[in-house]
Amino acid sequence: MTPVEAFAFFVVLGAISGFLGGLFGVGGALVTIPVLGIFFGFSEQLAQGTSLVVIVPNVMLSLWRYFRRSTLDLRMAATMALAGLPTTLVASWVATALVPSRHLRFAYALFLTLMLVEYARRSFLSKRATLHLAWGWVAAVGAIAGVLVGFFTVGGTLFSISVNTFLFSLTQLQAQGLALAYSTPATLLSAIVYARAGDVDWSVGIPLALGGISTVSLAVDVAHRLPERRLRLLYIVFMLASSISLLIKATRSG
Repeated sequence: MTPVEAFAFFVVLGAISGFLGGLFGVGGALVTIPVLGIFFGFSEQLAQGTSLVVIVPNVMLSLWRYFRRSTLDLRMAATMALAGLPTTLVASWVATALVPSRHLRFAYALFLTLMLVEYARRSFLSKRATLHLAWGWVAAVGAIAGVLVGFFTVGGTLFSISVNTFLFSLTQLQAQGLALAYSTPATLLSAIVYARAGDVDWSVGIPLALGGISTVSLAVDVAHRLPERRLRLLYIVFMLASSISLLIKATRSG
């Protein structure tokens, strides 16, 4: 591709990832990470670091839209963020400095698969029993999610969405909004660490981000119109496609 064609391609890819990220509250990296790793040969660290350029503006805009459209518990969000920042910093450094790309990609794909199975089981295969823990317990969720943000960028968001619907009886939309509020500072910190390690391709990340910003608001509006069960089903299908593609790439990598 010529430079102009490549720029246009990544803008379109960013628009798709921005829409899906806004729809599911995950920032779009579930699209860009597999595409960059599988079709463009990026290492897992470079794919995740470049995707963070997309995630940061997407989660900020998505958070604003979710905040305007639904109730967001700012106390829970702030507690999660403060608990998660230290663990995000440590995990980001470990991921960029110590873990081989193939191992990180396989671990990410395995994590997505485990999250998918558990989320699907609780959503559709069993009675949706939930706990009603006090809000302070969200600090533990934030600390664990911080580790996952550092290692897998979008991993902490997926984890917090799934866990918060179970532990705190939140709806899918409430959990997605809380995850976005938590992930904004954690994602920004992780992006800084990945960039300092040289694991960001700005020529790809910038057009991805421009495309993503253009579709986030529409996606959040669509998410608020969808029935709860349908939104959960689409979320599961989305995660399944990402985990399968990454597992295939990880097992075929040398």
